[in-house]
Amino acid sequence: MRCGVMTELMKTDNTIDTAQDLVKKSMYASMAAGLVPVPVFDFLAVSGIQLEMLRRLSHIYGVTFMEGKGKNALAALIGGSFPTSVTPLVVSLVKMVPIIGSTIGAISLPLISGASTYAVGKVFIQHFESGGTFLTFDPEKVRTYYAEQLKEGKAVAAAVDTKKATA
Repeated sequence: MRCGVMTELMKTDNTIDTAQDLVKKSMYASMAAGLVPVPVFDFLAVSGIQLEMLRRLSHIYGVTFMEGKGKNALAALIGGSFPTSVTPLVVSLVKMVPIIGSTIGAISLPLISGASTYAVGKVFIQHFESGGTFLTFDPEKVRTYYAEQLKEGKAVAAAVDTKKATA
């Protein structure tokens, strides 16, 4: 009996480690997508990366992935944080302004994209860890946690950015 408990604990630890690794890799991919010089395409690429991250997280946790519900969850979670949700699209559109726009976009969009992806991933890890599914996801209940993780994600993404700049 005790062996079963230990196996379950190791499985849970491995699940969390695998999920957190996926979130970090998705954050890096989102940061790279933020560097795409084509306005709006970068925004769409990040959305696709986040949706794929949700699909993979659901697989890790054995939750049935529902693309429509995943898209709705992303829109509700990110869109509900109005200033935060508009920022990536606005920065993407700013890239249209010659010289200054592309500079601003190249500096800020990777950071914003990475932080947003990090926060979404952390929210869904918490949700799936507590036994949630796409059908039980309530963005209002996790809004504060999302904001906390977005702040943490900005620090993590900035640290990645700083490491690359000093390397």
